[in-house]
Amino acid sequence: MQTVATTRMSSKGQVVIPEEVRTRLGLKEGAHFAVVGEGDVVILKAIAPPSMEQFRDLIRKARRQAKNAGMKSSDIQEAISRVRSRK
Repeated sequence: MQTVATTRMSSKGQVVIPEEVRTRLGLKEGAHFAVVGEGDVVILKAIAPPSMEQFRDLIRKARRQAKNAGMKSSDIQEAISRVRSRK
């Protein structure tokens, strides 16, 4: 069920997310958001780093894709060296 509430922006551009919305969504102090604005619409999308299990899954998938593409560890080290030498 949606929670509808109103809020306003401060002179510093800060917006308070109403307590009932924070509670329902489980938002805590320090939460990060992606902000999208189009016309008169502003969307806040809560973002969070992946859990360790999600991160491990991402690494497994990346390794599998690299292996399927025929990449070797030396290819990755070479690419890192090239990028670092650009600075």
